[in-house]
Amino acid sequence: MLRILLSLIFIIASTSYFFNPAKTVSKLENSPMGFIGNILGTPEIAVILSRIVMLIVGVSLLLGIITQIASIVLIAIVIPITLTAQIGQLPTLGLLFKNIAILGGLLFFSIN
Repeated sequence: MLRILLSLIFIIASTSYFFNPAKTVSKLENSPMGFIGNILGTPEIAVILSRIVMLIVGVSLLLGIITQIASIVLIAIVIPITLTAQIGQLPTLGLLFKNIAILGGLLFFSIN
């Protein structure tokens, strides 16, 4: 059940970002650590690629297919998202700890 609930976070988040990518790109560009989004080229490319991967790997986690690999890939996505979207943002401090909790769940599935 934990795996299913955890996977739904990524499936829902990835699909919702497809409907309003400009908002996500703007948040990335205005973030104190937004330069992380330039690693893949432009912030637009980073947002699109991360959402596609989140959707695919989230479904994999939901179905229990290559769960360890899916968890590791999601950890690799959540860390930069957390750094760019929540670090240094006092109003979103709760979101920082939400991401830390999600990382704990992903860590559990990456080990077990």
